[in-house]
Amino acid sequence: MTMQPASTEIASRTAAIIEELKDLEGPLLPILHGIQEEFGHVPQDAVPIIADGLNLSRAEVHGVVTFYHDFRARPAGRHVLKLCQAEACQSMGSDAVAAKVKQLLGIDFHETTRDGSVTLEPVYCLGLCACSPSAMLDGEVIGRLDDDRIDEIVAEVRS
Repeated sequence: MTMQPASTEIASRTAAIIEELKDLEGPLLPILHGIQEEFGHVPQDAVPIIADGLNLSRAEVHGVVTFYHDFRARPAGRHVLKLCQAEACQSMGSDAVAAKVKQLLGIDFHETTRDGSVTLEPVYCLGLCACSPSAMLDGEVIGRLDDDRIDEIVAEVRS
């Protein structure tokens, strides 16, 4: 398998993040968070640079990126909508909420709308069990989702 060299921009920005954070104890996660904050995702081109910078294998870095569902391989949409799929929310109708949101947006979990307006992700507990079903839109939690609130959220992310 032949790896293409990372773009100069990705390489230089990734190297700077690694340099800044490599002396932390357990630097891989902070570096990955820094890279995702910088690019909106963890570019595949950054993986070998991270591996080299931390003396890890590419497989180790890739394994961490794919294990934690908060890391993305592709940029997210302008809005990120996370729907809770944990047991408490399931018992209060999160499956129906998810089905309606997916239908209204025309996407499934882990997908972004064609216009790039929203990425839909499952999450497993937002700590709002007493207010379920719940969601998080761009870092803001929303409890007690119902059909009207779902319509409002979809209209907001589409505007």
